[in-house]
Amino acid sequence: MSEARAALTQTKRWVVKIGSALLTNDGCGLRADSLDVWVKQIMALRERGIDVVLVSSGAVAEGVTRLGWQQRPSAVHELQAAAAVGQMGLIQAYEQSFQQYDAHTAQILLTNDDISDRRRYLNAKSTLRTLVKLGIVPIINENDTVATNEIQFGDNDTLAGLVANLIEADVLVILTDQSGLYDCDPRVNPEAQLINEASAGDVSLEKYAGKGGKLGRGGMLTKLQAAKIAAKSGASTVIASGNEPQVLRKIADGKIIGTILSAARQPIAARKQWLANQTQIKGRLILDDGAVKVLREQGKSLLAVGVTRVEGSFKRGEIVSCLDAKGSELARGLVNYDKDEAAKIAGYGSEKIEGLLGYVDESELIHRDNLILL
Repeated sequence: MSEARAALTQTKRWVVKIGSALLTNDGCGLRADSLDVWVKQIMALRERGIDVVLVSSGAVAEGVTRLGWQQRPSAVHELQAAAAVGQMGLIQAYEQSFQQYDAHTAQILLTNDDISDRRRYLNAKSTLRTLVKLGIVPIINENDTVATNEIQFGDNDTLAGLVANLIEADVLVILTDQSGLYDCDPRVNPEAQLINEASAGDVSLEKYAGKGGKLGRGGMLTKLQAAKIAAKSGASTVIASGNEPQVLRKIADGKIIGTILSAARQPIAARKQWLANQTQIKGRLILDDGAVKVLREQGKSLLAVGVTRVEGSFKRGEIVSCLDAKGSELARGLVNYDKDEAAKIAGYGSEKIEGLLGYVDESELIHRDNLILL
């Protein structure tokens, strides 16, 4: 077992993306038996202590069938209509299947804008973190009815990579109808060789990427791009065949299944490096001696109670500096509250936040995973 494969056995948070070809009967509606297979495997992962967030395709394909169309349309408004109709059947099928195991699901529709905007990014992150903590399986899809670019672009591959960043996943698993990345198209060349391991973001791999199938719009290129995105937060990616029996269990066991694209950094290190490289500091938080000691010696999150003064103008999700009483910068991070909100709760304990603001998003002003000491 290679080091990369062995590392998979220790992972605790997965994003699993399932493509249309694995969920539909060649475009003729959803395959309920297939959904049951995936749900059973996901529940088995959860029994092993692995949190799973599911990114599922299939809405457009299901909608095309429900509308009685013979093939996937090309007009954007028709694709949007198919997505809207098909999403109902897709989520209903998942909910019924998970209920067999007394598990609850949550539907989340996202666009790239939801993740690129820092405020909406943190809102989505908080919601997903809460759902996972509650033992609920989030089922994520692109909001195709309003996001035209997403329909045309990536068959949820890019979204899956972004979700891996969002929830700080250990691994992204992209299940498709191919066994992984080959050095040429195995559907054309029977001599094609499977690439077992490579580095995420290796541009030389792109020459091996082929086109997508008739149901999905992605192809191998978007899966490589998704792996590159996921690697930014330290997640490795496995591209594997969903037709392989017990494929998720085998991946979790470190078996040589599909192609693994390894990230260069561990998750925490990757996020900290990103923070360290940011130069657009929007505000400053002046800390008391107790907060300075906690950050430096214990590496904990920054609580509002340790803040004596708030300066600058910033919004939730933007980067602020943390300074000691003498004005020396000791840390920076992504703040969970706007400037005015931070000013209101500064100096107060976390239990006072709801009373001061009328609501509470996070108990920390800056979570330790989003904070780096300088």
